[in-house]
Amino acid sequence: MAKLYFRYGAMNSGKSTALLQAAYNYEERGHSVLLAKPAVDTKGDRHIQSRLGVAREVDYVITGADDSYDLFQRHRAERLAADKLDVSCLLVDEAQFLTDAQVDGLLRIALLEGIPVLAYGIRTDFLTVAFPGSRRLLEVAHSLEELKTICRCGRKAIFNGRLIGDRFTFDGAQVAIDGEEVAYESLCGVCYLQESGGVLGAGRTAGGDRDGDRDRDGGRP
Repeated sequence: MAKLYFRYGAMNSGKSTALLQAAYNYEERGHSVLLAKPAVDTKGDRHIQSRLGVAREVDYVITGADDSYDLFQRHRAERLAADKLDVSCLLVDEAQFLTDAQVDGLLRIALLEGIPVLAYGIRTDFLTVAFPGSRRLLEVAHSLEELKTICRCGRKAIFNGRLIGDRFTFDGAQVAIDGEEVAYESLCGVCYLQESGGVLGAGRTAGGDRDGDRDRDGGRP
């Protein structure tokens, strides 16, 4: 049975590099793969970019209104018609920006079509609040794998601190793309608490949601 995999980690943990390596491994053995990412991730336009300098254009982007299952099936049919080779794997970058329904669509691809789906992303935002797509992936994925990186202090990094200039900020919308409006630093729990003044989840409302997390169509503010 094919599975839905969620491979997650803090910023700079090599998620995009691992995805591109997985795609290469499939293709080196004669298999066909499709690469996708949410449209909300505007970094690199239609490309997946590794911090090591490797980049590759995705086969399609997923908008907030798209049905991920139907969209995959359309691109799968196009690939089969062009290459006479069915798709062996779907790889999705920045999966935290997917909606709950789109993650469920990935699960349907694995279960109903027998095609493995490898989703890569981060668990939580700069306030340690789960992204909608990541939350759903943690709930339904067959396999969870943490990709590790280290904090400036040498401990394992688990959180993502948001920087404006050279100062950490703990206010703002959930989504701000790295390199366009802000920068991020991977932090361990101790260093995160030192920067946040001992607060986790700052900015949550009394109901448990943040102002920047009200729109569920792909995690956009």
